[in-house]
Order: sequence, then structure tokens, then C-alpha cells
Amino acid sequence: MLRSPLMFLVSQAGRLFAAILISILVSLGTLPSITEAQDPVNIVVTIPVLKDLAEQVGRSHVRVTSLLSGYENEHTYSPKPTDLVAVRKAQLLFEVGIGLEVWVSSLVKNAGSPSLRVVTTSQGIGLIRDHTDHHLGTHRGGEVAGSAGNPHIWLDPENVAIMLRHITEALIKIDPAHTADFRNNQAAYLQQLDRIRKELSDRVKRLSDRRFIAHHPAWPYLARRFGFDIAATIQMQSGTEPSALQLQSLIGKIKKNHIKVIASEIQLSQKLPDLLAKETKARVVVLTTLPGGLPGTETYLDMLRYNVLQLVNALEAA
Repeated sequence: MLRSPLMFLVSQAGRLFAAILISILVSLGTLPSITEAQDPVNIVVTIPVLKDLAEQVGRSHVRVTSLLSGYENEHTYSPKPTDLVAVRKAQLLFEVGIGLEVWVSSLVKNAGSPSLRVVTTSQGIGLIRDHTDHHLGTHRGGEVAGSAGNPHIWLDPENVAIMLRHITEALIKIDPAHTADFRNNQAAYLQQLDRIRKELSDRVKRLSDRRFIAHHPAWPYLARRFGFDIAATIQMQSGTEPSALQLQSLIGKIKKNHIKVIASEIQLSQKLPDLLAKETKARVVVLTTLPGGLPGTETYLDMLRYNVLQLVNALEAA
């Protein structure tokens, strides 16, 4: 049946009214535009573990750029011009804090983005203070309240749960329309995290000897969580090397106490661990502090499993 001219005019008027109403709601912020609803949140993170966590929570609602790829030393990283561009475009920047990324504050300042929100994911985590015997290079972990402490907090999955909460809350604030998605993704990841933590804890419990020498103090959180014993540490700070006297003392300690494993890191030079292994017949196992540093460690959970099982296998073989 053909519509009359009157019916056509009424139909057209209805469509025009609907279009005007939607336009008014969008301008008032009551209704998000189609473009806004589809645009993911631009996020910059300092290290790959934060990229993985942000993507686990945000999924398709985020676009995440990590300044480090996994092969660099997080302490001595030097930002590139492309990092400055990425920060300028970002709405959120996630960092660990605790002095890990000493280079990030000047990067943010130079980016000059007033709308950028910087989130420190270490807030509320009980830190471990580094206690050093400079004659032997030994390392022991003790808890301390405050801002000073060992920054490698993500190597304990319990700390990652806290970091994940900070990331989730920041995403909800900037994109409240997807709150339910963020909460559900957070809960699903926490279940995976708990399952792997239990699996690895059960594996470590079978070891009769859990002692190892650390290359530098990256491992106290992992050691405390899973029951490893860091008998000594070769380098207490990146970029500094122990003296010949300290090395001889460390060699004597390894031999006297029959310590069989040295845990090195792909991000550091292998010269000193290899030297100690040659002198003491200890076994060197190369780990990674960052996801992506070694094949098979692309995600945080992959990295956690890799590091713990590599240590376990080396200690069993020794």
C-alpha cells in the first residue's frame, strides 16, 4: 500500500526528532557517541608485566604500549623519542614505583600531557628491605613499611593481585561503562594466579635443598613466597661489580656450604655467574625478571612458571 504524503511527513518528522534527541544526549554526556564507545583506552606501561596485567583486565577495551620489551635492564633503561610520543598519546601510565623506574618522571614531565594519569601499582604492598653484608655479598630479606625497599614486587604472585586491583580501579575510573567487564576479567585472572601459585608451591616443597646464589637482588619476593633460600648475591646494584676480594670470599662460601646453583638473569651480563660456576662447579640457570625476556615467558604466568621450574629442575639435578 502506498503511503500518503501526510504519513510520509509524519515519518520524516519522527526520524528528525529522534536524531535531534540523540544529538542532545551526546552533547550533554548522557549518551556516549559511537566513536567514543569503540575507542580503546590508550595506556602506557613501564615494563612488560604491567602490559600483560592491563591487557588481562582491559581486553578489547584497552590499547597498551610497554616502554620496555623484556630484554632491557629496568633500572638503567634510557627512554627513546618514540616513548615520548607514546606517553603524550596515553590516558593512563602504569608504573611499579619504589625507585625502579628512575627515568619515568622526567619522561612524563617532558611529555607535558596534563590529562595523563600516572598510577603507581606498588601502593599498599609490604616491601622487603635489602640487607647487605658487603664482605660476602650476602642477601637476606626482611619486611619494612614505607617507600624504601626492593622494587621487584611482581615476582610474588600475591603482590601481583594487589597490582591488578590498582589497574582495575584505574580503568573503571576512566571507562566506567565497562566496569562489569573489568571486574569479571580481574576475577578470572585472580583464579588463574591462585591456581598456578598453589601448583608451584607444591612443586618446591619436594626439594630437600632450596639454596641458590642470586646474580642481583631481584628474587627475595619469589624466594619468600615459594620457600627458596638466597644464600648470597653477586651484585647488589646494577652497574657495579664486586671486588676481587669479595669474589674470592663468595667462592669460598659456595664451596664450604656446597651451594650448587647460581641464578642469573638474561637482562644482565653472564660474565660473573660463569666465572663463579667455573671456580666452584656450581650450575648456572638463566632466568628472567620480565615477561618476554626468554622464549616461553611471554606472559606473567608463563614467566612465573618458567622461573620457578627452572630453579627447581636445577636444584634437583644438582
